[in-house]
Amino acid sequence: MRVLVAGATGAVGRQLVPLLEGAGHEVVGISRRGPRPVDVLDAGAVRRAVAEAAPDAVVHQLTDLGDADGAANNRIRTEGTRNLVDAARAAGVRRIVAQSISWAYAPGEGPADESVPLDPTREEPRSRIVAGVRALESAVAELPEAVVLRYGILYGPGTWYAPGGAVAAALAGDPAARFLGSLAADDAVSSFVHVADAAEAAVRALAWPPGAYNVVDDEPAPGRTWLPVLAEALGVPAPAPASGTGGAPWARGAANGRARALGWIPARPSWRTGFGGRGPGAAGQGV
Repeated sequence: MRVLVAGATGAVGRQLVPLLEGAGHEVVGISRRGPRPVDVLDAGAVRRAVAEAAPDAVVHQLTDLGDADGAANNRIRTEGTRNLVDAARAAGVRRIVAQSISWAYAPGEGPADESVPLDPTREEPRSRIVAGVRALESAVAELPEAVVLRYGILYGPGTWYAPGGAVAAALAGDPAARFLGSLAADDAVSSFVHVADAAEAAVRALAWPPGAYNVVDDEPAPGRTWLPVLAEALGVPAPAPASGTGGAPWARGAANGRARALGWIPARPSWRTGFGGRGPGAAGQGV
């Protein structure tokens, strides 16, 4: 299969391209940087790039997280996805695999599965985040074979959770550190996934039935549990546990049963070992 990877130089894309090639696919990568620079916000440039590539499938791994700018990342989800979908349709592409997130679900008890609707909240800034996710997922669903991968919080090389990244700086008390989200050691539950496991899911998703899939590890956990483990792995001070109980009601984690039923099994089934880089092929692949 000829596969166009949009976002080929990102944290997931760098893991994904060699996996696709190893599986026998012919890969064309585009990104803002690298040998084939394309601005995904330039509709004409995207249309030309996709037409030239003439792919059988498109894998959308585009983000804009380098400066922790939520507005910029939301623009990629809305305008960038719109441009990519329009270009794919014009090129006759039927199948698209797109990166989404697993923490946009409505509040509830226990980890959310894919039957849970997206959060209808009007509270900012969450409503803007969810609106961007909804726009992305609605756009890719216009193609007849659309697969949405709702990733957990990504960790591993090239992410905010890597040594020297935004999270390490924030935990070390760097006042200049910019970070989207909470680092409170409270009861808010998160689900994680290593970038290598996320990339493996994207390869498999080329053959999955259309629909949404949570791509998360097996252990959703509250911040008061996972943050000290992460801090130790990063070699920075652990935050003090939050007093009492607390955490946003939507911070419930996600369940991965649907993806597992199709054969995806995370090589790092828990952040407990994944943060420390332990697991198959883990050398240099820790936090």
